Amino acid sequence: MEIFDYATIKFIWWALIGVLWLGFALTVGFDLGVAMLVRYVGKTDAERRVAINAVAPHWDGNQVWLILAAGAIFAVWPNVYATTFSGMYLAMMILLFSLILRPPAFDYRSKLPNKKWRNTWDWVLVISGVVPSLIFGVAVGNLLLGLPFQFDNYMRASWEGGFLDLLHPFALLTGLLSIAMFLMHGATYLMMRSDVDVYLRARKVASLAAIVVIALFAVGGIWIAFGIDGMRVTGGLEQGGVANPTLKTVEVAVGAWLDNYSKYPLMVIAPVMGLLGAFGAAFLAKAGKPTLAFLNSCISVAGIILTTGFSMFPFIMPSSLNPNHSFTAWDSTGSELTISVSLFAAVVFVPIIMAYTSWCYNKMWGAQTVRSIQKNDHSLY
Repeated sequence: MEIFDYATIKFIWWALIGVLWLGFALTVGFDLGVAMLVRYVGKTDAERRVAINAVAPHWDGNQVWLILAAGAIFAVWPNVYATTFSGMYLAMMILLFSLILRPPAFDYRSKLPNKKWRNTWDWVLVISGVVPSLIFGVAVGNLLLGLPFQFDNYMRASWEGGFLDLLHPFALLTGLLSIAMFLMHGATYLMMRSDVDVYLRARKVASLAAIVVIALFAVGGIWIAFGIDGMRVTGGLEQGGVANPTLKTVEVAVGAWLDNYSKYPLMVIAPVMGLLGAFGAAFLAKAGKPTLAFLNSCISVAGIILTTGFSMFPFIMPSSLNPNHSFTAWDSTGSELTISVSLFAAVVFVPIIMAYTSWCYNKMWGAQTVRSIQKNDHSLY
């Protein structure tokens, strides 16, 4: 006997993929933030190594969340995966290569004592932090704007526009918000894992970045409410139906992305988390309470991501060319057997990954200092 019907499993996967992206943002987010800050918080080589080694035990393990999220989309929403990667190929390649830069930057940076060698890898780290953060944010902005794809009678996707078309002012705003958000997250994390000068510089960045997050998030919300077209389904969508995104009808209207907050008032908790969490991070960082500042940063990051997901539901990938062809959580999934087996695998392995990750953080926790770096010069990054 089936535990869940097809429609319920579709919704569970929508929520689970959201959880995977949250895991990515909350872990890889501070990795990217610290990478962006290496040159600022570290004025000497030893101080830069303090920042690098604050994330060194965990950065590669954190990447698992990105692999899980991408793998889940491939398994559960194969048409979304195929359409996105074919249409945004150049952006995806830039993202991929910027992420590829991270392992050699971490591993090779301190292999030679040469100043020019280390400075070069420091800038590689900065680039590998800024570029992915910007691309992820721009991608979210373009999802809210709608992407230029549609299907023909044989369900073959076509895409109009190029890489530069993705750089819409609203998408650039969300890209800057993403950078500010990860800077806040990385700075509050670094406050917990460093001391003295690195700590003080990270505290300054945390407070400033959090204020920028509040400003950009508020401007983005106003823009969504009054400046860009949202979408709402008006008919033809069956929650337990086949994976055919062309059967429904969609209405386009300014402010439609806010409809869910009227239908489900509890969803308003997400933008409240985004704003209050950033405010708390700014205040607590300035007050010198790093752990509470980081927890508030986590709340803010989660709130901002949940706001996007709640606003768009049930849409996953809206189409600006033909809104009726937009992907939703109900008409984009694979077969019932595929997503049921995938759900079983996720239920088994995701808790294992979470438990192992928690164990690693527990065993390798502690502040890095200039003295500890100098004492373990040949065993640390």
